[in-house]
Amino acid sequence: MGSRRLSKRQIERIQHLQERRRARAAARAEAELVEAEAAPQQGVVVTRHGASLAVADADHEIHHCLIRQNLGHPVCGDRVLWQRTGDGSGVVTALFERTSTLARPDYAGRDKPLAANLTQLVVVVAPEPRPTGYLIDQYLVAAETIGIRPVIAINKSDLIGADDNPELARIGEYDRVGYPVVRVSSRVPGGLDPLIAVLRDQTSILVGQSGVGKSSLVKALLPDQDIQVGRLSSTTGLGRHTTSTATLYFLPRGGSLIDAPGVRSFRLTTMDRATLEQGFREFRPYLGKCQFADCAHDREPGCALREAVERGKVLEWRLASFRHMAARIERQSQKGKA
Repeated sequence: MGSRRLSKRQIERIQHLQERRRARAAARAEAELVEAEAAPQQGVVVTRHGASLAVADADHEIHHCLIRQNLGHPVCGDRVLWQRTGDGSGVVTALFERTSTLARPDYAGRDKPLAANLTQLVVVVAPEPRPTGYLIDQYLVAAETIGIRPVIAINKSDLIGADDNPELARIGEYDRVGYPVVRVSSRVPGGLDPLIAVLRDQTSILVGQSGVGKSSLVKALLPDQDIQVGRLSSTTGLGRHTTSTATLYFLPRGGSLIDAPGVRSFRLTTMDRATLEQGFREFRPYLGKCQFADCAHDREPGCALREAVERGKVLEWRLASFRHMAARIERQSQKGKA
């Protein structure tokens, strides 16, 4: 069943309630800061629920923090400056500039930041459900647009046989474009090692179709997840919200993983054609070199991209994916004008 559309009055009521809660929390934060004596220190937001944040310090210890007024809206992954106000508690006093932001539409249709400072998006595919290049390309364009490193992980690789579908075999061709491709399996000894190596020293998120095994990978990568959630809950009381809220976990062998259930299968956000072109990294040397400035890279004479396909510099099916996405953007644009 689809989500119920909220009326304008309901949206305004929700916004009013949220503003009141934020104002009360900010007032408490200011009052606590008056009594604080500890020096400010840097931390990272592990998760957020309402006006409360769980912030990890340099030793990965979790602290329940309020937010100082007029700081904006910190989200999971944000780097912050915070000041201790008590045992296991503090106040966030500053928000550092984000290097990347992952967002999704809120109830009013506006982009709402969900996670910050991601460095890597891991697209998980598997033999079943069978992957398609077009779907993978959507994720890759999204990663390029956000400005983070995309990686493709073929999960359940122990189930892959010689007679598997050509779409799965085609995934290896992404190496030609410059995207790392790793084969992983949680069912064989050492089967996760290639993925663990890719995740080390990165802040990553796993995305992909339902059924490709993302949840199983998260559990295998985080054998101490229950322990981390327990610490979060006992220190801040926020642990019960981690099933539906973006949460950052520290990986045992280095790096961190943001688990955001609501965006595990997110799609492209609204963008224009020029942004879409830039989202295909191998297109960039040829952009602006077509005979016509408004070239659709389809049947027009003098198309630099089509010539690149003929020379083997651009994969034909990647250009087909672009045309499909461009057509959808055009339909959305026309719908918006209607």
